[in-house]
Amino acid sequence: MRAYLASSIGVACTAALALPLAVYPGPAHARAERTAASSGSTQSLPLLPLVADGLDRGVATPGGDAPAPAPAPADRGVAASRVRPFSLVGVVWDQPSADLRGRVQVRTRAVSGEWSPWRELLPYGDEAPDPDSPELRGVRAHGGTAPLWVGDSDGVQARVRPEGAAVAGGGAGADAGAGGGAGADAGGGAGVDAGGGAAADAGGGAGVGAAAGASADGGPGAGARSAALPSGLRLELIDPGEAPAPPPPDRAVLRALLAHPAPSAGGAASGARPSWGSSRWSARPSPRPSRPSVKPSWPSRWSAKPSPRPSGSSARPLPYPSTHSTHSTHSTQPTPPPGAIAPPPSALVEEATKANAARYSAPRPSIVTRAGWGADEKIRETGHVYSKTVKVAFIHHTVTGNKYSCSQAPSVLRSIYRYHVKSLGWRDYGYNFTIDKCGKIYEGRSGGVAKAVRGAHTLGFNTNSMGVAVLGTFSAKKPPAKAVKAIAKLTAWKLGLFKRNPRGTTHLVSGGGNKYKKGANVKLHVIAGHRDGFATECPGKDLYKKLGSVRKTAARLQGR
Repeated sequence: MRAYLASSIGVACTAALALPLAVYPGPAHARAERTAASSGSTQSLPLLPLVADGLDRGVATPGGDAPAPAPAPADRGVAASRVRPFSLVGVVWDQPSADLRGRVQVRTRAVSGEWSPWRELLPYGDEAPDPDSPELRGVRAHGGTAPLWVGDSDGVQARVRPEGAAVAGGGAGADAGAGGGAGADAGGGAGVDAGGGAAADAGGGAGVGAAAGASADGGPGAGARSAALPSGLRLELIDPGEAPAPPPPDRAVLRALLAHPAPSAGGAASGARPSWGSSRWSARPSPRPSRPSVKPSWPSRWSAKPSPRPSGSSARPLPYPSTHSTHSTHSTQPTPPPGAIAPPPSALVEEATKANAARYSAPRPSIVTRAGWGADEKIRETGHVYSKTVKVAFIHHTVTGNKYSCSQAPSVLRSIYRYHVKSLGWRDYGYNFTIDKCGKIYEGRSGGVAKAVRGAHTLGFNTNSMGVAVLGTFSAKKPPAKAVKAIAKLTAWKLGLFKRNPRGTTHLVSGGGNKYKKGANVKLHVIAGHRDGFATECPGKDLYKKLGSVRKTAARLQGR
């Protein structure tokens, strides 16, 4: 999600394996963490130095793209042609503060046997806990790329090229036949068979270079002049597992509620039958009294007891007797009755402000709970962390790709959740809410959807804010209208709980980032894009363009 990086690249390779990478012929070579089958698993493969000049550069991609580049001596990668099924990939490293100054590319093999084109994984440093938070400074925290949803897969290749790494020369080790399959190279480096399995080199080696800095001619490697890659680079393969079956309804509780409905406004003795409308557990209210009760206009603590309503009057009473004509245009406030204590002006303003804010609210939209999408509560940290309020809703895109169906959305969420907790070491799912392409809203980080739960979504601005992520990538693709409408519904409701105007602005204090230094008091839209608080491409230019209409719709839903 780092600024101005492309979200994917279309460098496809017709040979099933095009890199002389560290070879993992089976799952026994992968360090795997696995729990019960229903809760998913994580396979972790270390990214090792690549053999220089062993790539088949003679095979062009479909559509006339240029041949895939040869690896530089400093490149790291892995090829695993037989692993347990997975659906989401990402790359992580040891220190969360370390920058990945390089390019990460992966391609995966679907369980059907078809290899995907090469795609790029973007750095994830901008969507993280705040710099000084225990969540980011803990021993479990790691740096990582944004994850990518790839669907059911059982094979993978990955490579990382540092910034400034020079490509090795095209002489030694080049494939003998430019148009043929990728066989063993002339210099004895690790070859690749056409069927997708990693073939041994002429000397029987595993395909890992003896020295990452060695160049093609044996001299000092170009990798020495390139940016250093962070330590502990590894590829994470996430299996979301199966969603648990929903618990059966508690029939005993249901029978008790039916047998003893809550009393209605007219009292329990009314004998009314239960109503199954908006208040399904209460009895039908008794008929409205013919004589409405008198309500004083002034707050009760400032006014005297109102006089009784004249018995013969059928008109609605005025709040107080007025000394002005009913047609007067000079009176803007009702006159208090004799003996009433006049409230101070500051109290009136306070009361009016509270009443005004209270009426600007929106109905709660339908939200799929964590149990509904199958979150495994055993893998997250216990307890919750809260802010004092919610002043800003930051809008994101997950950059996990758009190739998912709405029925797969819960699996995508379980995968991201596992990646955030198990791979990156966060305490819980990072976003407070997530919305899929069909406009369905999902509860994210646990702690209560109506509360000010502190998430891990906008580095430096997680306090007093919430993160709403749309599932997908919208750098060059328009977000679905249903998803945009769901953002408006969700923000109108949640911001209304904290008396925020969706069309307004507010201030947050930065916790530190690449756009605002720590301690800066930053003016932000109440509904803001991630890029407003951090120098990033998120939430994608096409989704960012929609935020103006989101603010307008959310304000209308609040009644503004």
